Amino acid sequence: MSGLGRLVVDASSATPPYEQLKGRIVAGVRSGELPAGSRLPTVRSLADDLGIAPNTVARAYRELEADGFIETRGRNGSFVAPQGDATQRLAQEAASAYAARVRQLGVPAGDAVRYVAAALQG
Repeated sequence: MSGLGRLVVDASSATPPYEQLKGRIVAGVRSGELPAGSRLPTVRSLADDLGIAPNTVARAYRELEADGFIETRGRNGSFVAPQGDATQRLAQEAASAYAARVRQLGVPAGDAVRYVAAALQG
């Protein structure tokens, strides 16, 4: 569950489980722990991991999508949506595309970051 850390739903909390899940994902997006383009676990796998009903996770995902925090790409899954103004969103999308490409190429993350830093200096 990359980016979500050790997510736990507190069954004894007055806050409904779907709200707890939504709050954790929103916090991760806002803190940068879940950057734009991050793939979220499937509804079923997250429900199994948390020991809650799939409909609970599905409701959280629907509400997060309606609020612009995630986007669902059909059978490809759910992903963190770019946030901020148009320039920030475009930069986040470019960063996600770059990250996906360097992963395909097998470039170590440290090297990829150095390449970006060098390109920004030039």
